Amino acid sequence: MNITLKEIADILGSDIPATDVKINNISTDSRTIEKNDLFIAVKGEKFDGHNFVKDVLDKGAVAVIVEHIVNDAKKEKQIVVSDCLDAYGKIGAHIRNGFKGTLIGLTGSAGKTTTKEEIKFILSHFGKVYATVGNHNNFIGVPESLCKLDLSADFAIIEMGMSAKGEISRLTSYVQPDIALITNVYPMHIEFFPDLEHIALAKAEIFEGLKKGGPAVINADTNFADVLMKKAKEKTDKIFLFGKNNQPKASFELQDEGENHYYNAWATLKIVEALGLNVQKAASYIKDFGALDGRGKKHTLKLEKGGTYTLIDDSYSGQPEAMKLAITALDKMPAKKRKIAVLGKMAELGEHSKEKHIEIGKHLSKTNIDIVIGVCPEMKDMLRELPSHIKQYYFDSKDGLDEFLLKELLQNEDILLIKGARYSSMLYQITEELIKKGS
Repeated sequence: MNITLKEIADILGSDIPATDVKINNISTDSRTIEKNDLFIAVKGEKFDGHNFVKDVLDKGAVAVIVEHIVNDAKKEKQIVVSDCLDAYGKIGAHIRNGFKGTLIGLTGSAGKTTTKEEIKFILSHFGKVYATVGNHNNFIGVPESLCKLDLSADFAIIEMGMSAKGEISRLTSYVQPDIALITNVYPMHIEFFPDLEHIALAKAEIFEGLKKGGPAVINADTNFADVLMKKAKEKTDKIFLFGKNNQPKASFELQDEGENHYYNAWATLKIVEALGLNVQKAASYIKDFGALDGRGKKHTLKLEKGGTYTLIDDSYSGQPEAMKLAITALDKMPAKKRKIAVLGKMAELGEHSKEKHIEIGKHLSKTNIDIVIGVCPEMKDMLRELPSHIKQYYFDSKDGLDEFLLKELLQNEDILLIKGARYSSMLYQITEELIKKGS
């Protein structure tokens, strides 16, 4: 990080006595603060950073950004702003303006993090790449990613997420992408929107921050792709489409089955094309990129009674369309034994919850999956749709599920898919137990 306290004060319009002392790190976590760091007192769901202002100053923080003066701490070290998160974003935007490489901003309803990692992997064969860590894509994660931006990199990839109108608009104003990518539009967070078209419009806000004339990369097959293209054309005439009828002119092999993996690869190669790089060279490396933990990664695990089974860990997200894709991929997999799907509730669907869970049941009814286990009460609607040839089980919660799988259900050479909303179904804890016990 190369920024001084005086620059911070100037960015935020503060008149506190500021010096050219170099700031080592910027953080919203008081536990990480060390000498000459800058602390931003964010109000979270559990903690209010203002309660830790005195502590971080005592630890040697060079200054703190607050929304009101904290009386028991040194006032001359407090920069008062109206919105700490916005202040963080403005600092990130300032650092981003010093980046001379090409910055790719991306958003979408599903697959953002995997696509980001795939782009990072592929572009690493063409230059030095910096990218958002994990899925740090919100009002804390995006500014953090920008503040830690490696200014010596050739490419940077910043992921942006949202759950309401206007959030991408605000994030993209900090990111100011040279290239903007939308992976897809699904009914994620639908309870916060009147309809799916409004989700598309919220995703399209990314183009507001796109540098004039910069390439827009869009999934031509997704819901309301026409809306995305229309919004993109307001900012640029360089539109690159990917999808079943808009594939790159290069052949490639995938390490993992599933339609979603093709879309991730197509999106990645369209980014390569938009950058003017060698698409054929990029395509040759696709086979070396594998699914991420919690996002479709396969594990071969041992059974106590002998033999092994395959676990497909897709426990990070339970979005409806992504769940359908995971089910379809499982259905198409060659199997010597049985195919088993453990599916947890899907979250943030609001009044659409019942119909979306029923949709999953109807989708399953058209497959040759052998066993389906529904977890959480919402999944009862799914299970009612299953035909008699699909054996079904139900659990109110994840409790006891790992023991049932390992001691009663799983057999040698079974394939087991686990998918559900991460914090609503908590199925990721089941995958962690299975991996621990079967490795």
